[in-house]
Amino acid sequence: MGKLIPAPLIALVSDLVSSAETHASLNSLFMYAEASGEPPEGSKHVKAQEWLRNTNKAHADPLAVLGKIICPYMEDPVMASDYEPPQWTTEDEYILKKRENVRRIEAVLAKNGLTYRIGGFVTDGGMAPSKALSDLINGRDLPAIHREFERALDSVEAKPRDAVSAAANILESIFKVYIEDNGLTMPDKQDLQPVFKVVRADLGLDPGRIANDDLRQIISGLFSVVDGIGALRTHASSAHSEGRKGYKLEPRHARLAVNAAHTVATFVMETWDRRESKKT
Repeated sequence: MGKLIPAPLIALVSDLVSSAETHASLNSLFMYAEASGEPPEGSKHVKAQEWLRNTNKAHADPLAVLGKIICPYMEDPVMASDYEPPQWTTEDEYILKKRENVRRIEAVLAKNGLTYRIGGFVTDGGMAPSKALSDLINGRDLPAIHREFERALDSVEAKPRDAVSAAANILESIFKVYIEDNGLTMPDKQDLQPVFKVVRADLGLDPGRIANDDLRQIISGLFSVVDGIGALRTHASSAHSEGRKGYKLEPRHARLAVNAAHTVATFVMETWDRRESKKT
């Protein structure tokens, strides 16, 4: 049995998800994280608390479940402590409350000797990234981004699903930071494929605009890679309802996905840097 989710974290995470999610999206998030048992009855707050408590009782690794649940919040650039909204926007109380909850979660994690790692991992000590992923992306710290993919590769053998999820989350973070930094419109659906569509259009990666046939074929392949990684994260990392055949994800599949995501991330960031250098 893995280390349990501390009671204060159960309370804080329940506050966060009950204010940020609908009943349907809360169910989807907890099922994706493979929380134990069926969705409990009651309000969103009661449901989240009971589901996390049940996970502590029944799951082999409760912290793995916790990491996946808090991942969308911990890695949202808007939740970063040093985030500054564009001058033409104002932050409402909802965003401020959500950011406050994220800060409280970080404090309680630290108080209990726990560390959140990029990709949805909550660990009991060990090596943690020195900066938030959004900071690494803004600073174009490619060596540090490479290390984040290495962290994902470290979990390929033991936890291939988590490795795929981590790789997809890193890509998604890169694309979202690019959209925000360049003043682009964030798509309504902020999954991997829609945000990549915005980025590739702005970077001029439309195959029709590329004269070299060989490069056009390779770059077209990048689109399929991103689509595949996003689909694999959804299908192979989610809990499946009864009667639906789940993916049997093997380490070799996860390794392929992580390495492919690493290649896409490097190419996008280098293309981003090249465009910035042309401006200056």
